[in-house]
Amino acid sequence: MGMVDISEKKDVLRIAKTRGTIVLKSTTVDVIKSGEVKKGDVFEAAKIAGMLAVKNTPNIIPHCHPIPIESVDFSFHMHGNRIDVECEVKAHYKTGVEMEALTGVSVALLTIWDMVKYLEKDENGQYPMTQILGIEVVEKIKEE
Repeated sequence: MGMVDISEKKDVLRIAKTRGTIVLKSTTVDVIKSGEVKKGDVFEAAKIAGMLAVKNTPNIIPHCHPIPIESVDFSFHMHGNRIDVECEVKAHYKTGVEMEALTGVSVALLTIWDMVKYLEKDENGQYPMTQILGIEVVEKIKEE
């Protein structure tokens, strides 16, 4: 079985919005807010990593077609010890961009974890609080 044949489909605007949450220690969130994370700006790094992930989705998910991505946007919302990450991807193409948006939000969340893991570890080097939750497609739009 090979890739799905999309050669007969028309290019139309495709938009996908995804979301996920990372749960951290409240003390870690305080360090993020203060801008004192050792590895640098957590949200800027997550945004850049997420954009690279969106553009590289066909390299890591075998059945994804290379898509001419036209826009990638991230937003970050902190509430309590949780950070919600949203990713929106747009392209005019023959197939949707939800896998790209899911990959982008996933890598952004993983990058946040990587940036703050030294703050999240307990005395045994474990992550008792840290979780990534609820990765989902919030909206998928196909304009005809």
